[in-house]
Amino acid sequence: MNNINKLTIFTLLLLSMTTTMSNVAIVTALPHLKEHFTDISNIEVYSRLMLTIPSFVIAILAPVLGHLIFKFGKKKSATIALFFFSISGSAGLYLESLEMLLASRALFGLCIATLMIVSTSLVGDYFKEEKRVKFMGYQSAFMAIGGVTFVIGGGFLSDISWRYSFGIYLIGFILLPFVVTQLKEIKVSDSIIDESKVSKKIYFIFALAFFYMLIFFILPTQIPFLLIDVFEASGKFAGTIIASAFLCNALGAITFAKLKTRFSYSTIFIIALFIIALGFTGVGLVDSLSLFFITAPLLGFGGGIMMTNLTAWMLSYTNIKKRVKTSGYFTSSLFFGQFASPIIFHPLVSSLGVQSFFLTIGLFLISTVILSAILITVKKSI
Repeated sequence: MNNINKLTIFTLLLLSMTTTMSNVAIVTALPHLKEHFTDISNIEVYSRLMLTIPSFVIAILAPVLGHLIFKFGKKKSATIALFFFSISGSAGLYLESLEMLLASRALFGLCIATLMIVSTSLVGDYFKEEKRVKFMGYQSAFMAIGGVTFVIGGGFLSDISWRYSFGIYLIGFILLPFVVTQLKEIKVSDSIIDESKVSKKIYFIFALAFFYMLIFFILPTQIPFLLIDVFEASGKFAGTIIASAFLCNALGAITFAKLKTRFSYSTIFIIALFIIALGFTGVGLVDSLSLFFITAPLLGFGGGIMMTNLTAWMLSYTNIKKRVKTSGYFTSSLFFGQFASPIIFHPLVSSLGVQSFFLTIGLFLISTVILSAILITVKKSI
């Protein structure tokens, strides 16, 4: 799309940063909740829900929000959502009861859903496919820089008090003037109604998005507990490990643009899954904290390739008339995976232990990659 100035692009990058990195600021605070809420049983499960309740709200409401945002307007929706993002995100600074904290995270999820749908659809509006792939790599790199800042900052703050890490979400107030003054809404012409059908193949993309996030969200929900409870690392160290994974997430996203010149979306998915599998297996085998700086970044690198690949794959099936609504369903798939991840895997973590759980998932994913490669080879030979 022409006539999009640099400050508008910068605003879109900032907006994207708030959505993808929204939960990482508090991941190192979660293990400390059990020290505050000593009278609540199963606090470890509730602490993980601090991350996943927003995901559940997003998963449920994103498809509906996609339709509402299309009618209400992307800029207005983003402005309101960003305001309440700051209010609800920072609620951990002052709320006392666990119930109110969980409720604030639900409102936070509603805001994230809106911001993610708007930012994803605007990428499709502003860029055609070739430029879109390049932009998405830089976008992911920018988000990773924000993620590194958030997670390291959250780690330092959580060592002082678990509450302080919630203050990072006040950044939304800083971004608000940029959204109000710089975000450009692309008007949709009624003349393209006839081309508004979306390929049924997109449902397969939604399924892959769910699977990806189901697996990848093990990283923020389980690694802090492995590092802090098992390896007795500090919040600062755990934050640094997770930050290194998000930094490599950016490198993976940038690598996607190069991979796309040689491989199809489906092949890139398999490549990324294999890298993630190696990361999980590595985390399951390490016996030293320093080795996490090798294994966790592998997870991040593979995840960066896969997330960028899935988003570009989804946008390739849409047009401006359906982009907001389709982005809503895509967002829903991703966050259903986030919400389901700790619930589905909690029994396995409890029975195996956190580190053995990582090894089990890694070996399962390697088996999945090998099976997929065999099936693709057989299909090509027929």
